Amino acid sequence: MASDVSFSLRRPTGFRQTLSAGLAALGMAATVGGALLFQHVGGYIPCALCLEQRTPHYIGIPVALAALLAARLRAPAALTRGLLLVVGLLMLWSLALGIYHAGVEWQFWAGPADCAAVGGADLSGDLLQSLDAVHPPSCTEAALRILGLSLAGWNAILSAILATVALRGAFARGDRFGTN
Repeated sequence: MASDVSFSLRRPTGFRQTLSAGLAALGMAATVGGALLFQHVGGYIPCALCLEQRTPHYIGIPVALAALLAARLRAPAALTRGLLLVVGLLMLWSLALGIYHAGVEWQFWAGPADCAAVGGADLSGDLLQSLDAVHPPSCTEAALRILGLSLAGWNAILSAILATVALRGAFARGDRFGTN
């Protein structure tokens, strides 16, 4: 029984780890790419919490690509599995941020003080300068809801899926095809 509980990061890697790393990298890139499309094509200006939710994805994409490369090059199992573990932890961080932000939008709890709605333009100063200033939206109001969920809610769901994919890859047994 003790040998069955051997530390999972030392198990040989194979197709499952390659697939997990590839799916995680693709999923994170699609998630952050979708957010950037909503921002730059759709015109939805992200709030401070929206921008913060992208950070784990920005960090995770190159880590997942490194895990994919390590799996393909048959690097030591601990390296591939360790990188997948890092991706899983990053997606759990993203999940927590998404839940927090969605809770702020649903008024379950207060958001950060610096994420409040910004008032109208100050007409006492230079009108053109005040109209030029871009103010991020409040974190308390969802800019868009798809099937009843805000983008923060969708980020939480996608992050949970990606965390599951990465963590399963990190701790899954090596398969008989391509194990080292």
